Amino acid sequence: MAAALENELEVDNEDYYSLLNVRREATQEELKSSYRRLCMLYHPDKHRDPELKKQAEQLFTYVHQAYEVLSDPQSRAIYDIFGKKGLEVEGWEVVEKKRTPAEIREEYERLQRERDERRLQQRTNPKGTISVGIDATDLFDRYEEDFEDVPGGGFPHIEINRMHISQSIEAPLTTSDTAVLSGSLSTHDGNGGGNINLCVRRVTSARGWGELEFGAGDIRGPLFGMKVFRNVTARCFVTAQWGLQFSSRGVRPSATTMMARHLDQNTMGYLQWRWGSPSAMTTSIVRDTKTSHFTLALQLVVPHSYLMMSYQYKFQDEDQTKVKGSIKTGFFGTLVEYGAERKISRHSVVAATVSIGVPQGVSLKIRLNRASQTYLFPIHLTDQILPSAVFYATVGPLAIYLAVQKLIIMPYVRAQKEQELEKQKEVSASEITRRKQEAEAAVLLMQESVKRIIDAEESKMGLLILNAWYGKFVSDNSQKRESAKVIDVTVPLQCLVKDSKLILTEASKAGLPGFYDPCVGEEKSLKMLYQFRGAIHQVLSGDTEPLKIPKQSHRIDSET
Repeated sequence: MAAALENELEVDNEDYYSLLNVRREATQEELKSSYRRLCMLYHPDKHRDPELKKQAEQLFTYVHQAYEVLSDPQSRAIYDIFGKKGLEVEGWEVVEKKRTPAEIREEYERLQRERDERRLQQRTNPKGTISVGIDATDLFDRYEEDFEDVPGGGFPHIEINRMHISQSIEAPLTTSDTAVLSGSLSTHDGNGGGNINLCVRRVTSARGWGELEFGAGDIRGPLFGMKVFRNVTARCFVTAQWGLQFSSRGVRPSATTMMARHLDQNTMGYLQWRWGSPSAMTTSIVRDTKTSHFTLALQLVVPHSYLMMSYQYKFQDEDQTKVKGSIKTGFFGTLVEYGAERKISRHSVVAATVSIGVPQGVSLKIRLNRASQTYLFPIHLTDQILPSAVFYATVGPLAIYLAVQKLIIMPYVRAQKEQELEKQKEVSASEITRRKQEAEAAVLLMQESVKRIIDAEESKMGLLILNAWYGKFVSDNSQKRESAKVIDVTVPLQCLVKDSKLILTEASKAGLPGFYDPCVGEEKSLKMLYQFRGAIHQVLSGDTEPLKIPKQSHRIDSET
């Protein structure tokens, strides 16, 4: 049922919390108080006119349904997770409520296709990497005289000198056994090769698992390996790995053991020992929090021992931007890296890293992650450190990203959103009409109650709603020629006034009695002009922002 509900296209505009004007954490007493108030307003026996009586019965039924759901803990839990659909349907029964056979068939096929794709993705978990190495040293370091007599010699020579492609898929065999098939192809300066591996993993218990690996390749030869994972305690685990690599030179054994321990809630400590060619010992501390990631590592190995420290800062923005820097120094030299990472779409992340080292020179690494696929483009710029190479490696990707973001990505995303908005409007056109009619009927039913509330508030110089509008407002300096899409909600808000106070919860105001959504999918707000103790007040509130009036800060000066 959950899968079908998650993919349901129709928008459920009936927010029970908004209809009763209560918080999502509302207690039973708060629900009962709001329910009684609305029952008094919409009770059919209070209206003699047949048309008004009919409308009152309908609204009274809606309020009763909302209270029945929210007052029952089990129904309320289902509603909070799945919405109103979760109370009405089960599995594919949601399709049967479409209007025509064609729509039923189309919706069924779409849901079935998405479910099959999701199941296949979950069962196989495909992962892939494509790496294309580029040699661009001719851009910054060349002898001009070497090209004087060569046709086309005035253009720098840029070539692809290495490529690597790898792919893996998983196949669950039983509830505890999984097979992983992977393969890779590599080429470097005209020479290349590949290998294929089969790994079978068994989960032995909640505390550990083990796996066997078999591989073969045209360069390294057959491979046999074994790996074991075990949780020693709640804060500590160990892994051990053994392998035998067969080649024309004989058999090369290897072994690796790692122990990890939680030092605190956000910090892990690792100690690793590797025996083989070459043998090494590595210790590292990794601290990962909501806003940062820090790593400190020390490796002892002949002849490439090193000390490495890296830091990554995570911005708390919508695009999940991250900036990072690291320094690595050892017997091989020193390497400094810095870069940034940013989410460019729902499933895509782009990153760029500049590497400056002695004796490595200057390199630029560009990475694109699309779902479970990774594309890498390491570009070697110079063999030595040149200021021009560092400058262009830093500024170039940033300028290209900003240009692509502004000229391609943003217009594309904007067009997609507008398309989805138009489609959503078409799908929910009849729903909007129904909600509008219900809101107009509710306003008519409120008239007598509003008159009594206004008389009571005027007698004590209390809270009077002079004007109120809800919807999309357009500023005077708006660059687009678009009209405001608002509705008058003065009467519904005055009806909610009690003891010279008006309290609105954080739910969307479109679900309040007498309200409806005049601009589906667009940003909305509530603009209100009210009087309290003879003074004029004004407030502008977001659609889902809680609001409590009157407030001194809303008061308008007499001069204004």
